Amino acid sequence: MARYTQKQIDKYNRQKYISLLEKIAKNLFRMFRDTDVSYDSFLLKFESMASRLSEYENILLDGEYYSSLKGYIESLFMKLKADDFDALAFEEMREMELTNLNRLQKLKNKTNYKKEKHRAKYDDYN
Repeated sequence: MARYTQKQIDKYNRQKYISLLEKIAKNLFRMFRDTDVSYDSFLLKFESMASRLSEYENILLDGEYYSSLKGYIESLFMKLKADDFDALAFEEMREMELTNLNRLQKLKNKTNYKKEKHRAKYDDYN
């Protein structure tokens, strides 16, 4: 007899996948921000994180933030797999990738500050 339903298993896998995506994003931000991280150590760490991500089957993400985060990580992985990616390209992309990660964080926090109970007080509250 099955102990868990398929719906429960899917929900558990989705939660694990989302937490892994956020963990990867935090590690990426930390590695891009730290100037002591070399190209080789970054590549080794990111490939290990991406391999953990590939262990999960393709999980559907409905939220705008999570789908953007997944797309960002996949596009970054494709950039790293390109033939012309080297230590010089890594140093050049640091600032740009920090900006992209910051935009993702803003997308995540966008809805946190809007409370319905305060909208009635102000007409132009957006």
